[in-house]
Amino acid sequence: MPALLAEVTRSGFVESLHHGSVVGLLPSGAIGVSVGAVEDPVLPRSCMKPFQALACLSAGAPLEGPALAIAAGSHTGENRHAELVMELLGGLPVGLLRCPPSWPEDEQTRQRMTEPSRVRMNCSGKHAAMLATCVAARWPTQTYLEPTHPLQQLVLRTVGQLSGETVAHTAVDGCGAPVYGLSLHGLARAMQGLVRTPVARAMREHPEYVGGTGHVNTVVMQLLPGVVAKGGAEGVLVLATDAGHAVAVKVLDGNPRATTAIGLTALAALGYDVSPAKEHLSVPVLGGGQVVGEVRVVF
Repeated sequence: MPALLAEVTRSGFVESLHHGSVVGLLPSGAIGVSVGAVEDPVLPRSCMKPFQALACLSAGAPLEGPALAIAAGSHTGENRHAELVMELLGGLPVGLLRCPPSWPEDEQTRQRMTEPSRVRMNCSGKHAAMLATCVAARWPTQTYLEPTHPLQQLVLRTVGQLSGETVAHTAVDGCGAPVYGLSLHGLARAMQGLVRTPVARAMREHPEYVGGTGHVNTVVMQLLPGVVAKGGAEGVLVLATDAGHAVAVKVLDGNPRATTAIGLTALAALGYDVSPAKEHLSVPVLGGGQVVGEVRVVF
């Protein structure tokens, strides 16, 4: 069953609770942390992006460095992100992007915009990479999100091989791409298989393209240079180290505010030094502009 993972305190009062599951794998592949229902399937949401990027790379997409990092990331829509997405399109019309128009997550960028844009949507790096893959492999571009498309079939095989599981469910992600249900344990296994690939290397070397300025995934990777961090909607997070540790988190209420603290706590329990990111082991709760409590991990 799901377990209590974190609680929110305010002025000494427990105001909210976050239940869910977390699993941590040692470099050997053995489970070092297991809390809650880690064998139940979850939808990884944007935690699927590194595996989608790996499938693009294996199909011949010309991805490296920042371009590979943004393909695996959820960027915040800054100018540098939008410019790189346009480069990935390589002259293809923006209208081929099947992700919906969106406002950028970066607040300063948003204030300068007058309307939402597909290029600024946080999944546009992945979508542009998929289109670049279709061009490289001579696959259809108009239907690149269809589950039967050769690219999506390759993503499905990649996820199955890395996780060691048969996909439990196929759903449509918020950006329109297929997303595949895996157990939390399988998701951690898949991340463990990813850590020595060019995708993980690009994410570690260019964390500013995995998220953006001030984004918690980016900040964690900057503080812990050997770590890959990738969050997904509805309270999902994966962490993996270059030494082979892997953590997967799912918070059942879908709120992401505790996921980083939970993931780092699990990573520390596996014996990995997270002290450079110790300020992210809890989240302050404010009252009147002052700290009056915290979101703290309790498992």
